[in-house]
Order: sequence, then structure tokens, then C-alpha cells
Amino acid sequence: MRLTFPILTLSKGGAQRMLAELANRMSDIGHEVVILMPSGGHVGYEMKCRVEFGREIEKLSEDDFPYSDVIISNYYTTVPVAQRASEQGKGLHIRLALCYEPTFLPHNNHSFASYSITRNLMVLSRWQQEVIRLNHGIKGRVVPVGVNADFTNMHIREAAGKSLVVSAILRKPEGGFSGHRGQEYLLEQLNRVKEQHPEVEIYLITPPGEYAESAALKKMLNDHRYHLRTPSDDTELSYHYNESDIFVSSSTFDSGSLPGLEAMRCGAALVTVYSGGNMEYCRHGHNCLMSYRYENRLGQDIISLIRDKELRERLACKGESDSLQFTWERSVQIFQSELFDMVSKQG
Repeated sequence: MRLTFPILTLSKGGAQRMLAELANRMSDIGHEVVILMPSGGHVGYEMKCRVEFGREIEKLSEDDFPYSDVIISNYYTTVPVAQRASEQGKGLHIRLALCYEPTFLPHNNHSFASYSITRNLMVLSRWQQEVIRLNHGIKGRVVPVGVNADFTNMHIREAAGKSLVVSAILRKPEGGFSGHRGQEYLLEQLNRVKEQHPEVEIYLITPPGEYAESAALKKMLNDHRYHLRTPSDDTELSYHYNESDIFVSSSTFDSGSLPGLEAMRCGAALVTVYSGGNMEYCRHGHNCLMSYRYENRLGQDIISLIRDKELRERLACKGESDSLQFTWERSVQIFQSELFDMVSKQG
């Protein structure tokens, strides 16, 4: 099939990673894939498929689209233009919703309305599927997230004399796209942990591009309570997950919540806040410690794992084992199958 993915940016992030993985892997198995971006779009992943740029810096026009069998929109601002291109005969429009924007992003009147534009919908989790079904009457097809093979347990945390490490991902707060991540709460809870266990090392992992752009993140460099890590690729990110005995996620709203799953694969024990999509792989007391935000228990759960090595190692072992089913190969197989089914029913 000929596939066109209209994408605004491919900078580092969970949603962009899924788009890059699907596009590259669909190209690998023989599909003709085009990534269509505005002329100012940033490509932070190595792409094996063709990347084309539109005429405008920040947005796409339906005239930019090549003819294809399927147009796969994602973020809500790509949906109307993808539909207009589809109406010009440039391909069946299918939306791959990587988040449910109305709940946590500005301009929710526009993002909410975008779910009425096409009935052809894919989502990342059963939780996201149900949220959209309740609000819009459309039942999306679930295409789960995966984990890159670069993420694996290197067994370096067992080294003699190594300090116990607690890590978390911190994104730039500027721009209004990090509110759902609960980062102020995260830092508050990590500070509480540091007060009670000053011997523990706390690593904050942030994309290098965001660190370079963010005054707030740069201030963290001078805070003696934290060590900053800015991995440039998956190899470095995997190493930082492997440095971590405990990985922490404070996000309250994620359709897939990829970092927690990647950390599990690398053998870290996960402490997390319920975010909806992480229920695909998280089971409290079985492979992680999970709390609802109102319980205000994130810091205490971290401390519990610091003090109970046996529990920490048991959850980490089970989390690593449970994560093995989440592969990009499986994701692509499901994605391709759903595409074929939608196209066949359209005909």
C-alpha cells in the first residue's frame, strides 16, 4: 500500500517515536511510505522512508499531499487537512490518535470537534478507546505501543558499592504541553525522598534539545539534589534506565505512557501514578507500585522500594518479564492488519 503520514514534528517524544517506528517498519516490509511535514518540521529520528516537506513553515495544505491509498493523520491539527486531501481523492483518511487532546491541551473546542471528522480511528490503549467511545460514539481499534530492541537489561545496577538511583523524565515546562505530566508534584515528591534518604542519587532525564531551549530545565543543573542526564539516542537512554534502580512516572494522562514500559524492560522497578494508558502493562503490587494522584502517595511508594530491596527486585523482575510482549514488531503487525481491514471495508 501507499501510505502518507502528515506529521508536524518528529522531535524526540513518545508519540513521535511511535510514528517513526510505524513508518519505518511499514516501509521495511514493503509498503510505500511518505512522511509529509511542514517546511519547518524537525526530524529527530533516523527515517528509512521518504520525507517530503510542504510549502508553509508551520502547517500543511491539502495540495501538499501526494496520491496514496491511505492518509494517516494523528494530532488534531493534522485531521482537517488530511480529510480535505482525502476528499480530493488522495487516499482513505484514517486517524491514529496518540493522545486524547481535549482533556489536557489548549483549544479543546477544536480538538474535541476533530473527532467528528472521520470514523476511521486507531488508538493506543483500551482506556483511550473507552474515553473516545463515551465522548464521541466511535470505537477506535487498539494498536499498542512497543519497545525498541535497544532497551534491554544490562545488569549493571548490581555493581558493588553503587549508590541506589531513582530516576524520572523531566520535559520542558514552557509551551503548555507538560501540565498533564505532574512535574511540580514529581519534584515535590522527589525532594521528600531526598530529605529522608540523602544517600539516594536522583537522576532527571531530559531530551537534549528541550534542555537547550528551556530556562527552567537549565536551572535544575545548579540544584545539588539532582543529576541531569541528556541522552542523545536510544543507546544512552537505555543506559540511564539501566543506571536506575527505581524509575518514577508522575503523569496523570497518557494514552500509552512509553517511558515506564521502557524502564521496565531495562530492569528498573516502576513507581507510577495512574495515567490511564499505563494500565495496559501496569499491575499494582505485581509489577509496579501505582497510586492515583489524589492519594498523594508517590513519594511514599518510592521510599517503600528504597527500604525493601526484596520487593524492589521482585517488582523489577516481573516488570521486565511482563514488558517482553510489547514489541514494535507486534505493533506493526496489528497496525497493518487493521489498515487492510479498514481499506477492504471502505471498498
